[in-house]
This record gives sequence, structure tokens and C-alpha cells, in this order.
Amino acid sequence: MESFTNGNVRLLKHEHGIVAEDDLDCRWQEATGEAVSEEATGEAVSEVSNRPALTVHPIGVPHLREDETPPQGGRPGWAAVPNPRIGPWFRLMQKVAADQGLVPEFEITLEVTHHGPP
Repeated sequence: MESFTNGNVRLLKHEHGIVAEDDLDCRWQEATGEAVSEEATGEAVSEVSNRPALTVHPIGVPHLREDETPPQGGRPGWAAVPNPRIGPWFRLMQKVAADQGLVPEFEITLEVTHHGPP
């Protein structure tokens, strides 16, 4: 994967959907020796409305039993600890989208569904 750096922040770019990237933090640390303290991912999503969307959402699939297979990655019966940055990131995304003229073409949403990666 291509990697870009800004201070202690890394951006990884790759061609695969992020929902299938389970344990990316562990794999990064194993490959580089750099500890990962926090992850944020970006991906293209399709909404039920068929409009392009920019979303913020937690990860995990707590609604599935451990013996079930999540359809989009992740660990069944598990969800990430809520990140206190989700609210500020969502508000910033709304502001940037409005300032850049992306609304109403794009839906700006806070998703309540859960999926991988863990």
C-alpha cells in the first residue's frame, strides 16, 4: 500500500474496500514496527437513496452472534469503543461539504449501521 505521512499521522491508500480490512492496525504495526493508537478510514459508500454520501460511523457488528459471518467484514458480536471525535468530525464534514458546494448533491450522514473492519 502507498503510505503518506504528516507528522505522526499516516494515510494508507489501496484499491480494496476498507470493510474487508480486518486488523489493519495490527498488520501495520507488524509490517512497520509503528504502534497504531487510533484509526480513521475513508471509503466510497452507496446509500439507499442512490445519492452519493459522505458518512461518519462507528465500526463493529454487535448485532450478530459469534457463530455468524458478517456480510461486510468485522468480528461478529463486537463493536469499537465510541470515539469522542465522531461528533466533531461529523460537524466539520458538514461544514466542509457546504463550503465546497457538495450539498445537496451529497448526503452528509451519521450512519447508525455497523460493519467491519475491527
